[in-house]
Amino acid sequence: MRSASRLGTAQDVAIGAASAAFGVQTYQVRVVATSACRVRIGDGTPTALATDSYLPVDCPEYFTCTPGQRIAVIQESAGGKLSVTEVE
Repeated sequence: MRSASRLGTAQDVAIGAASAAFGVQTYQVRVVATSACRVRIGDGTPTALATDSYLPVDCPEYFTCTPGQRIAVIQESAGGKLSVTEVE
């Protein structure tokens, strides 16, 4: 069980794209995918690769990040979108 956190800005990121930059108070994001995908969090505009972290369908996951970073996502096998919520 996770401890409670405050939910912040949410965005849907198209498979094959990168998110908007995370807010100045964001040190963690919660992500859920509508199709299997690969994700990468980084500075600037990251590009997800086929060897990056695998995220299965409908399995919420939390990642540590730094304010201003972004998350990039590519499909594993079929199109979909990634729901990203900043956790403050």
